[in-house]
Amino acid sequence: MSISSKNNLCVFASLREKCFSVLYGDTPKFKLSLLTIIVVVVLLLDLWTKALALQHLSPVYPKKIIDGFFSLTLVMNSGVAFGVFSGIESSIKAYLLLALSGVTVGLVIFYYFYEKSMHIAARFGLALVVGGAFGNMIDRWRFHKVVDFLDFYWQNYHWPAFNIADCAISIGVTLLLLDALLCIKRQ
Repeated sequence: MSISSKNNLCVFASLREKCFSVLYGDTPKFKLSLLTIIVVVVLLLDLWTKALALQHLSPVYPKKIIDGFFSLTLVMNSGVAFGVFSGIESSIKAYLLLALSGVTVGLVIFYYFYEKSMHIAARFGLALVVGGAFGNMIDRWRFHKVVDFLDFYWQNYHWPAFNIADCAISIGVTLLLLDALLCIKRQ
């Protein structure tokens, strides 16, 4: 094998490693870019749809989209996911939930950058969770409640209302679970 061929192989191997590194997201620049893009997109969608909900929806008169199944209804949720803790009345509840959310987001971001061997699906999932959490934290800071408006139901049985931030969190957690299951399957 000639020297030129060896150099070409080294260049190819180096390029392959760089591509692999970018695809699996273990470069700091890639990690930051992915996190920033996903968080900004989720936040913009979430804040925009919540602004529309506050401007056009009523808690009393839902806008039926699919009769008997889906409507847009303004709900100001003082609890957390699916209305948990909404029955507890306290003047500091909003601040405690905001602080808890902030600590949780901080830990997720630390793990996002600390974990070296994370697959791209898991990174994407964590970024969705962070974006969704920020969206709900902004509401909790502004209103002491979270703006929910997506209302799925069957007859008189309603799934708790939710928003785009909640969707991002749910999709992110689903990606994390799928990634974990695939990792177990690979072993």
